Amino acid sequence: MAAGLAERSCLELGPAARAPPRRLREVAFSPPGTSPLPLGRYGDSAGGFCYRECAQLGAATRNRFVRWTTSGDTLELVEESLDNELLNNAVRLRIQGCPLLPGGVHICEVQSHLVVLLVTVQSVHRLVLPHPACSYRGELIMESQIQSVFTDIGKINFRDPANYYLIPNVPGLASNSVASAAWLSSEGEALFALPSAAGGIFVIKLPPHDVPGTVSVVELKQSSVVQRFLTGWMPTAIRGDCGPSDLPISLSVHCLDHDAFVFALCQDHKLRMWSYKDQMCLMVADLLEFVPVSRDLRLAAGTGHRLRLAFSQSLGLYLGVYMHAPKRGQLVSTESNRYSLDHISSLFSSQETLVDFALTSAEIWALWHNEENQTVVKYINFEQNVAGQWNQVFVQPLPEEEVTVRHDQDPRETYLEYLFMPGRFTNAAIQKALQIFSQGTERHMDLTWDELKKEVTLAVENEFQGSVTEYECSPEEFWQLQVEFWSKFYACCLQYQEALSRPLALHLNPYTSMVCLLKKGSLSFLVPCSLVDHLYLLSNEHLLMEDDAAILDDLEMSRDVVCLVQCLRLIGESISMEMAFIMEMACSRLQPPEKAAEQILEDLIANDTDNVMEEIHSKLQEIRNPIHAIGVLIREMDYETDTDMERAHPLNMRLNLTQLYGSGTAVSVVCWGVCKIATIRFLICRDLLILQQLLLRLGDPVVLGGGQLFQSQQDLLHRTSPLLLSYYLIRWASQCLASDVPVDTLESNLQHLSVLELADTTALTTHKLVSSPQTIVELFFREVARKHIVSRLFLQPNASLAETSLNWPQLITAIVADFLPLLWPSNPGFLFPECLMGSCQYTQLQEYIRLLQPWCHVNMGSCCFMMGRCYLVMGEGHKALDCFCQAASEVGREEFLDRLIQPEEGEMVSTPRLQYYNKVLRLLDMVGLPELVIQLASLAIMESADDWRSQATLRTCIFKHHLDLGHNSEAYVALTQNPDPSRQLDCLRQLVVVLCERSQLQDLVEFPYVNLHNEVVGIIESHARAVDLMTHNYYELLYAFHIYRHNYRKAGTVMFEYGMRLGREVRTLRGLQKQGNCFLAAINCLRLIRPEYAWIVQPASGAVYERPGASPKRSHDGEYTAVPTTRQIEILELEDLEKECVLARIRLTLVQHDLSTAAVAGSSTPEEMVALLVRAGLFDTAITLCQTFKLPLTPVFEGLTFKCIKLQLGGEAAQTEAWDWLAANQLSALVTTKESSATDEAWRLLSSYLERYPSQNSLYHRCVINKLLAHGIPLPNWLINSYKKVDAAELLRLYLNYDLLEEAADLVLEYVDAVLGKGHQYFGIEHPLSATAPMVWLPYTAIDQLLQALQESTTNHYNIMLYQKLHEKLEDYHQKVSLASRDRLYRHN
Repeated sequence: MAAGLAERSCLELGPAARAPPRRLREVAFSPPGTSPLPLGRYGDSAGGFCYRECAQLGAATRNRFVRWTTSGDTLELVEESLDNELLNNAVRLRIQGCPLLPGGVHICEVQSHLVVLLVTVQSVHRLVLPHPACSYRGELIMESQIQSVFTDIGKINFRDPANYYLIPNVPGLASNSVASAAWLSSEGEALFALPSAAGGIFVIKLPPHDVPGTVSVVELKQSSVVQRFLTGWMPTAIRGDCGPSDLPISLSVHCLDHDAFVFALCQDHKLRMWSYKDQMCLMVADLLEFVPVSRDLRLAAGTGHRLRLAFSQSLGLYLGVYMHAPKRGQLVSTESNRYSLDHISSLFSSQETLVDFALTSAEIWALWHNEENQTVVKYINFEQNVAGQWNQVFVQPLPEEEVTVRHDQDPRETYLEYLFMPGRFTNAAIQKALQIFSQGTERHMDLTWDELKKEVTLAVENEFQGSVTEYECSPEEFWQLQVEFWSKFYACCLQYQEALSRPLALHLNPYTSMVCLLKKGSLSFLVPCSLVDHLYLLSNEHLLMEDDAAILDDLEMSRDVVCLVQCLRLIGESISMEMAFIMEMACSRLQPPEKAAEQILEDLIANDTDNVMEEIHSKLQEIRNPIHAIGVLIREMDYETDTDMERAHPLNMRLNLTQLYGSGTAVSVVCWGVCKIATIRFLICRDLLILQQLLLRLGDPVVLGGGQLFQSQQDLLHRTSPLLLSYYLIRWASQCLASDVPVDTLESNLQHLSVLELADTTALTTHKLVSSPQTIVELFFREVARKHIVSRLFLQPNASLAETSLNWPQLITAIVADFLPLLWPSNPGFLFPECLMGSCQYTQLQEYIRLLQPWCHVNMGSCCFMMGRCYLVMGEGHKALDCFCQAASEVGREEFLDRLIQPEEGEMVSTPRLQYYNKVLRLLDMVGLPELVIQLASLAIMESADDWRSQATLRTCIFKHHLDLGHNSEAYVALTQNPDPSRQLDCLRQLVVVLCERSQLQDLVEFPYVNLHNEVVGIIESHARAVDLMTHNYYELLYAFHIYRHNYRKAGTVMFEYGMRLGREVRTLRGLQKQGNCFLAAINCLRLIRPEYAWIVQPASGAVYERPGASPKRSHDGEYTAVPTTRQIEILELEDLEKECVLARIRLTLVQHDLSTAAVAGSSTPEEMVALLVRAGLFDTAITLCQTFKLPLTPVFEGLTFKCIKLQLGGEAAQTEAWDWLAANQLSALVTTKESSATDEAWRLLSSYLERYPSQNSLYHRCVINKLLAHGIPLPNWLINSYKKVDAAELLRLYLNYDLLEEAADLVLEYVDAVLGKGHQYFGIEHPLSATAPMVWLPYTAIDQLLQALQESTTNHYNIMLYQKLHEKLEDYHQKVSLASRDRLYRHN
């Protein structure tokens, strides 16, 4: 379909800005020497300038242009870019008291500067700005934001005499002409051509801005070829060489080589061409020759004529002249050769008022106001269009004058929805209306879209509340009042919207062929209309004249299509608002559009007062093949593609494409274009559905002839319906605003996407901040689609645009044509929903899928997945799970789901569906929904029947989450079902640790552990041996585990090992208490076993446990130390355990008595313990220990003796301290008449021990006496008497050892007496010396030693006496022994 774009109508795309009005930098100055003039003399004007290189891909000024508006003495300059956001790009310049001439702004471009030339009523000005290309020379512009050309305008000295000049009074500016022209000479001089007061032209020349010089003023006159300066000026009226007829109405300049040709369209309808260099009039042409003319026109002064130039290097210079005449205007286009005109064509316009027109070497574009003051824009190709038929531009209509509010609607909601629907009202218009409506009480400045909505609601509600005086009113009255106030505010908005939408000029870019409409408060773009839209929108008279051959190659089919569109137009014009609403609601409520079309058709037939149906019927008769014509129309509107569009390539840096069409302006234009197309196509599809219902109702024979099948109509009906719904959906998305997303939501979303491994795809980039709320389609284009489209247009091998300069009509058409398939719901590509997900637009995504799901059967699984993501974010986990499960059936069939399941490097590849489940499980896990993870994993297990690895992974996952939730039994079941032994062991280990930490030990002990018994024991043992004994109770757990299974010997072994380690590692009171309990528990276990089995193996010391996973030990030189291969196995019986238990109890007793001993008591041997107990004064306990382990009591007696010695020699403090340890020993009860001291009690304790614990050869007495004598302590009588009874001879030897001769002598004397019978009972002698008694003896060796010692100490008189006494006593004894011996012998014989 479709011939070239040239002769097709255009659409105006001017999306209403939702951003707050642009803040303009204010610059005001007053030129010296001027006097303030009234400002209302001239109307507002506008214009534009485009850079020479704006169409070149690699240029710094690519897609940039400047536009301006003037109002009184104020000039607003704005630089626009379609690629980058420009900073500081808007400035308001006020030349105080000097109104600017309409069209008095001229911008010229030189190599390094941009020069702005201004013409006011009183002065001319030159502003020199650095050229943008200088700022970015040789650099590629990668940033999305760059500085504007106006950034440094504040640095300009506006009062510099070199850059402004006051218009001289002579010749003076003509009051009845607003013509002006300005240009730069090749030397850089600024020249201003102005109409003089006396008729004719004068030129002001400012020297180059960087060269000092003087200003000159030159008059161009026909009568002279000699330059004449203003010095000595004589008024022209006196000279008579110029007249009013010469007064230029419109001026234009064309520079060629070193000359400038000034074209003046004068009051006398003549075109004059002047050479500025020669100051000669080179040509005069009477334009009335080219047009039909009346005498009145020839005689009337031409006041509204316009002149435009267009230059083409190849074709030459073109002049466009608008000849203004009352009630009819004519445009004449001529081609200028050297000093002569070739007339090309004269074109006649209708009775509209020309506002502006623009000329290219092929086209004329004209902006008009018609009699209803509505904007009309047309264009024509003056060379090719022989018939003089203008092409229409479908301008953007103003919003409806009234908003219809049904009684079932809330007025506030209805009006707010209508006011804030994207594309209808600008932020500026609503803010101004708000200002007026609030009666100036508040200043509303720079409000965002949402803030503005709140303020509007507040303002209208306040007005409404303030006017309601009655406390009670009926709901109807209340509703009516609301409508009244809202409609009042709406009318205010409409008024300002209309004012700001008033077009002032056309701006035509000759380099890119872009045409813009410059308005009071905004800018809009004119873009080619697609053929279908062109036919549907074209007015009836144009449609009838439409050249059929331009539509299709087949002429008959072309006529069919035109007739079909006429039928659609008839239907569309007949549909009332209520009927249109039926279709809107059907699409919104997911009802079949066919039914809605049928209902509308019935309503049309029922209300057909103008016989429209009959007219449609007759038109249908003209269609040769309606089915084929409808098919052609549907194909033209269908953007469905069979394959997924290729994903975007990285944009080529060399071609500088990264920011191409990336600015907010370009984004809004493209997306508004899509919205407009979707809106028009929705209406076409709606009317087509109604027409098809009519065809079905009429039946085959009436219209189609017998050859067509009813089935074909049904097929077309079912093709049209999805088409209508697709356009409805795109229109909805184009008007649906994106939400602002908090940073934490974005971060959380990125985490989720990283789990899904989607964060690095081309569909998802960081969420950029934009100045105004963007629609979701704008968001998609900005973030994703633009790169795809630019990549496709410029980087493909067959890309037609890659090497050419940028052509706006072609590019915008191509971009929209490539953008629609990306948005098309039934295409396999899924970038749009993916972008919404990546940008956290969950509510919008849910609504999008809701509108899509009932009828679109492409990407159903992907949609389900997206819906699941939305539910997940909204906290509806179970709904999310249902969606994820539904999506699983489409895995492997859809591009998005295929990308989702791409395995990572090194990841085990399983079936696609299992990979999908794995991704979703990870997502649910991250969100923290263990119940759903378990459900989904259980479902996935059914899919993985043959894949034991996947089964193991899923069972592990189920186990983990059951365990996290505290479902211990379910976790155990999942563990036992795991087919992978290593994973099973890992899970078992985790189960043990977690249940221990939670103290849920009963569960842990009672699980059956079928085939896992040894593993459990091993895990608990390894943990028991690896962790701190006092913070974890793994030994006790293991004990309980064995007891529960009646394995008492193992239980005993565990507790014994626990006790041993406690003694070694936990040297505290608590540790010793636990140690005692452990040994008791171990004894208890062994007592429950039959005696022959009541034994355990001595556990190894802690150092040689082979803990699993422990690193090998090395020696000091780094070599691995050899692990001992064999160990001596030691068997411990019940008796050994009882001994250990006693030792543990005694340790505890010691530490309870003295905490400082805890550090050493824990692992002390029995011998060491005796020493510690003796030191602590726990003699009873020490004796018990000695008896248990069959140790001698010598250390006990020595220790007690030493304490007695210390007490005897010590002071009061020692006495006090002694009571502590004395109290810990059981003293035998003794009644005393006087108060005893601690020393007495200690001696008494020693005495009682000697009596209580006799020893062989009176060992203990001897060691006590030895100790006392060694310390030089006299022996107490009770001890001497006690020992005399046991071993007097040994006592004698001890006396001799310590040189106690006197005591030894006394002892011998007493001993001899005792042997002879005197006091023998004190020496333990039962029978003294007697012939009948048993034999007696004396320790002669010791006595001899004593005698020898006494004999040798001759110096001591007392010793000599003792010696004699002892000698005599022995003599006496010997006699008696001799006598007794004889008697005995005698008796024996």
